Amino acid sequence: MQNDKQIIFRNPQSMPPAKGYTQVVEVRNGRTIYVSGQVAVNQHGELVGPGDLAAQTRQVFENIKSALEASGVSFNDVVKLTFFVTDIAQMQTVRDIRDSYVNTKNPPASSAVEVSKLVKDQFLIEIEAIAVGE
Repeated sequence: MQNDKQIIFRNPQSMPPAKGYTQVVEVRNGRTIYVSGQVAVNQHGELVGPGDLAAQTRQVFENIKSALEASGVSFNDVVKLTFFVTDIAQMQTVRDIRDSYVNTKNPPASSAVEVSKLVKDQFLIEIEAIAVGE
């Protein structure tokens, strides 16, 4: 049986314009990979970038990259990102870093939520990812 993974990115004209994300992502014939929420902790369990959202965001994306690679996929296969941030006013910083990882021509569907606190006070951001592989 051949697995012809197909991912279709749609921004219907009947919906608000999407800037930096896709309104609808349809997946056909693929295996789904769910990456748990990642925070700014390196492979040694150490916090990266205390008080620095940009440094924490880069570490989070590096953690997601490692998780994706362990499953044989990459950021090109990510269909959904969910962002939890403690200060939504800084979301542009997150977007700028995100754009250096994701396919900006067909960006994943995304949600961003401001939260009052993450699992530890020093964490400024947490990101979950969903990818589709062959």
